[in-house]
Amino acid sequence: MDESLRYPYRVPVHAPVKVRSAPRLRTKRERVWRLPHLALPNFLERRSRLQPIVFLTTALSLTAAGVLGTLYGPGYRVSVDGVDLGLVDSPKAVVAAAARVEDRASEILGYDYDLNQDISHSFEVCLREDVKPITDVETYLFDQIGEVMKTSVLTVKGQMLGAADNDAALTAMLEGIKAPYITENTVLAEFVEPLSVSREYTATSAIRSIDSLREMLTSNSLEQVDYTVRAGDTFSAIANSNGMRVAELQLLNPDVNIDRLQIGQTLTISKAVPFLSVRTVDNVTYDGPVAFEVKEITDDSMYQGNKRVVTPGVEGWATYNADVTSINGEETERVINSTQVHTEPVTQVVAVGTKPRPKTMATGSFQWPIYGKITSGYGNRYIFGSTSFHSGIDINGYYGQPIAAADGGKVVYAGTGTGSYWSYGNYVVIDHENGLQTIYAHCSSLVVRAGERVYKGQTIAKVGSTGRSTGNHCHFQVKVNGTTVSPYKYLP
Repeated sequence: MDESLRYPYRVPVHAPVKVRSAPRLRTKRERVWRLPHLALPNFLERRSRLQPIVFLTTALSLTAAGVLGTLYGPGYRVSVDGVDLGLVDSPKAVVAAAARVEDRASEILGYDYDLNQDISHSFEVCLREDVKPITDVETYLFDQIGEVMKTSVLTVKGQMLGAADNDAALTAMLEGIKAPYITENTVLAEFVEPLSVSREYTATSAIRSIDSLREMLTSNSLEQVDYTVRAGDTFSAIANSNGMRVAELQLLNPDVNIDRLQIGQTLTISKAVPFLSVRTVDNVTYDGPVAFEVKEITDDSMYQGNKRVVTPGVEGWATYNADVTSINGEETERVINSTQVHTEPVTQVVAVGTKPRPKTMATGSFQWPIYGKITSGYGNRYIFGSTSFHSGIDINGYYGQPIAAADGGKVVYAGTGTGSYWSYGNYVVIDHENGLQTIYAHCSSLVVRAGERVYKGQTIAKVGSTGRSTGNHCHFQVKVNGTTVSPYKYLP
């Protein structure tokens, strides 16, 4: 039998035994009576002449007995329902084998199983080489159980998915799952999850068709996985590329500012993940750029935080050999094995300012002008009986609450709105250099004048409800090169 069976258990076994009558032994008197009547001297003389022959005969008899004892021995011929299974060396071994078969069958089927075969054995003297191992009997008994059969059992992640009675078809199906990810450059293709196929006895009810096993292995499930923000990503684009709505992505990332994503930031997304994933390693050779190094030098004529490119960097060109690892066709790792540079890159030289910055210079980051509830967001809204585009955000505040400059810069306007800005009431515009401006509207009063320089956090006006307004608040607006953009992209 190909595998061991456990838990000895007694079962009734019919064992008719052939009994032979022992030969009767003569008495001493009878043996003496049969001796020939010979004269004593002649007898002794004859005995003297015969002694070597007797010794030799006895020795040969003992040697023959030893040889026969080595070649022959007791055996027990086993039959099951009249089928001769051959000879074994012990009737107890037959009983134990039947018990192990019942125990293992019970374990596989999940209920107590009893053999119903008629098992018998009989004694006979036989050649020792004709005695079979008891595992042959176990295998035969196991094969008589209709509810159990030896099949190829498929196990994934420690879970038995089913069994197949066609080994070749099961192997071909597994290779077929890998096939779409294999190219001429693939040096390794394997399943990510622990998978095994083993030949073993199992319940016939566990047998599945190849198609049903394939469907289970290739089915997808929605799982929450991490996504790292890359250059050019937007919140909506990330949602769309993963089959999600923006609202669904927001629910998974409630603390993320959807308008201010940062490269390298980690988001949680829902992704369809196959039950069985395929990992491939491709060895590829390709041409590509060689990144240039960046060297920084100090410049005391520039303010701290400012940089200037002195010598532009130029990429080189090289031939690479790399091992590329992918999961379900998506690259997860690239290991460069060798690089043959054809054109050397040119190092980029950047001057870094060391001159102390004035307090009123822009820092490059914003703070909130006031803290309060957002009563109207950026974009289209319905107000005053019609739908219109809202160019900023409205932050609720109390009358006279100080309004702070979002960043340092120069006040380019401070007054009452006219023309297209009539609805702003009293408002302030600050230029933060590099084409960036901020607007603060509906103020009750202004505390700065055009031409002044202000620092980040400095009070520039106070909350009110001037212009076209429904209550005390600060309308905060951001422009880049004259175009209105969402303030959420700049606020912390």
